[in-house]
Amino acid sequence: MILISSCLLGLKTRYDGEDNAHSLLMKYIHLGQYVPVCPEQLGGLSTPRLPAEITDGSGEDVLMGKRTVINIEGRDVTAEFIKGANDAKQIVNSFPITSAILKERSPSCGVHQIYNGEFNATLKKGKGVTAALLKEHHIPVHSEEELTDELLKKLLGLS
Repeated sequence: MILISSCLLGLKTRYDGEDNAHSLLMKYIHLGQYVPVCPEQLGGLSTPRLPAEITDGSGEDVLMGKRTVINIEGRDVTAEFIKGANDAKQIVNSFPITSAILKERSPSCGVHQIYNGEFNATLKKGKGVTAALLKEHHIPVHSEEELTDELLKKLLGLS
């Protein structure tokens, strides 16, 4: 089974109440091998919600207590992001999850890139909080942007 950012499966869980449905993931949804999660919802944040970014750091820094996650109005939502990451990890521990496919650039799910924390649409290298926690616990984490049919079939055990 694969843990997947629920917005990638067409669920309207993005911060703005929309989705990021990914056609390749949708092609295999009928196999029932996906476990959808939205760490921000798991952490207690509503949908829609204000955009949030990691201040001057990465998900690893947030997990170590060195950085915070702040929404665009300046409210500290670090606790919600950490709770959501821990709840996602608990889901991984409760199901036979072999890997995760997460939404790139998200402060929770970003695998390779996140926003820089200044709300100016500038990207930087780094992981979101959930991606960092899963990686720390040796769960292979992939971005939807790196997916190919071949990779997805491999993750699903079809090849």
